[in-house]
Amino acid sequence: MAAASSPIFSKKQKRKRSKDTLFDLQTLGHQLLSSRAHINNLPLLLTFISPTSPPAHVLESLLSLQSFFTPLLPELPAASSVKILLKTPQSEDPELIYRTWLRSKFDEFMRLLIEVAVSEEAEDALKEVVFDTIMEFVKLGSGGRFNSSIYHRMVHSIVHSSAPVEYITDLLASKYFKYIDIRYDLLLHIAILFQVELFIHKMHYIISHIAPIGVDEKTSLEMWSESELSSKQVAPKELSEPSKTEDKQLKSEKCNSNELSAATIAKKMKLKFTKAWLAFLRLPLPVNVYKEVLATLHQAVIPYLSNPVMLSDFLTRSYDIDGVVSVMALSSLFILITQHGLEYPNFYEKLYALLVPPIFMAKHRAKFFQLLDSCLKSPLLPAYLAAAFAKKLSRLALTIPPSGSLVITALIHNLLRRHPSINCLVHQEYGSESTSDDGKSEKSVSSADDPGTGTCTSSRKHGVDHFNNEESNPMKCRAVRSSLWEIDTLRHHYCPPVSRFVLSLEEDLTVRAKTTEINIKDFCSGSYATIFGEEIRRRVKQVPLAFYKATPASLFSESDFPGWRFKLEESKDCDT
Repeated sequence: MAAASSPIFSKKQKRKRSKDTLFDLQTLGHQLLSSRAHINNLPLLLTFISPTSPPAHVLESLLSLQSFFTPLLPELPAASSVKILLKTPQSEDPELIYRTWLRSKFDEFMRLLIEVAVSEEAEDALKEVVFDTIMEFVKLGSGGRFNSSIYHRMVHSIVHSSAPVEYITDLLASKYFKYIDIRYDLLLHIAILFQVELFIHKMHYIISHIAPIGVDEKTSLEMWSESELSSKQVAPKELSEPSKTEDKQLKSEKCNSNELSAATIAKKMKLKFTKAWLAFLRLPLPVNVYKEVLATLHQAVIPYLSNPVMLSDFLTRSYDIDGVVSVMALSSLFILITQHGLEYPNFYEKLYALLVPPIFMAKHRAKFFQLLDSCLKSPLLPAYLAAAFAKKLSRLALTIPPSGSLVITALIHNLLRRHPSINCLVHQEYGSESTSDDGKSEKSVSSADDPGTGTCTSSRKHGVDHFNNEESNPMKCRAVRSSLWEIDTLRHHYCPPVSRFVLSLEEDLTVRAKTTEINIKDFCSGSYATIFGEEIRRRVKQVPLAFYKATPASLFSESDFPGWRFKLEESKDCDT
């Protein structure tokens, strides 16, 4: 190693680095870049790369060290051989020892930069500059190739940092996840991060921002590194024999352009994307992360998986959980059933159990009602099942807000139009049979207990509803023996939009040529505010007026309540 020059700072001055001027740092940098004789300036400049140092000092040292290391990177030995070379006898090649020492200082330089990037004390502007410098070394830090070692150390520090790192994660996602090699290399090694379960929130943020490869995206893929990924970027212990063979094939291919490298990565992107998400979903997810995953799984993950059916176990377990989790899992499970051939025998039974009053006030109720309408659209749906859902919905109309009553009316309208066999629920007649037909009527009622028959006969007892609202199995709730009398009560609903909308059910919905299905999307996001807003904007041609020839003396007349008196008796002690 070349002889070191006397440092510009004494030992006493080293203890007072906060008083050093930028001119002193610039002098150190110029000397380091000018001659190998000033190589001892390198450790001095590294001491200023710290979260507690002034930002100007960090930037000045960073610029000098970046300019020093960038041209030397192709000549430095691999990081894995540094410890072995440092233990060799000093009588060996001095140049090799010098380069090995430089490699150890470069690794220390990267460690300090990562420490500043994830620290809570550093300013956001400084973090961005430091982060961009790290990514520049990721691009060229392995002999001109993509340096996955630096990249993984940085991501590992972000995930395992105890300080808030939202700014850095946002910067990584917004500025660098557009490059396909950045995303691909992270997916290759993301399973290692999932081995620690204490930082699941940060892991979810990172993996949810790794955009998959779309169908029309393969023609315009950008690479962060100028050369394609090589087999040296993956640790030998983490590679299986098939993956090693694939890497040899990649090296043998003549990829002379960025587009060819990006296309090669794009072919494997879907498989790595699938493995990464499956590894993440095996973790014990907190409730808030669990809900975030279910909310976006059907749009951001399932369309880009190599085999979406692999999520069936996760989604069926989620669907079996009661409450909001079941509602949120319905979107993804519905896609697997309708588009990927997943069989789930108890699907409608579980969907029937989700129809409870709190669902009409849930956050994701709009998507749930649209999926509910889609699930009940099939013409092959048994009559007893369509009747069970229609009756369950009509019973809920008695206890939910007006916005929910509008949704229920629209859903029942579509059910009656799609399944003419349950239109008898609209008008069940009692006592229309003759006395001689009593025996036949009782037999028909008993046969209705079998839901597979789909018959809609009813008991001769007036005022008795055979529907069992507490039964969780739609096959046993006896909905076909009931009627939609609850919907008839909505004609007198206190909310005018509800009473007006119920009139749509008075049409003959069996004639499909004269009627159309109602778009559930127009009603499923309603609330008191939306109903009130529509009413005040509504133009009314006729306004009902109350006219009295004489001023009424009471709120109710005695004829309205026979046997009751509403006359105010004056107290004898009251002063006149």
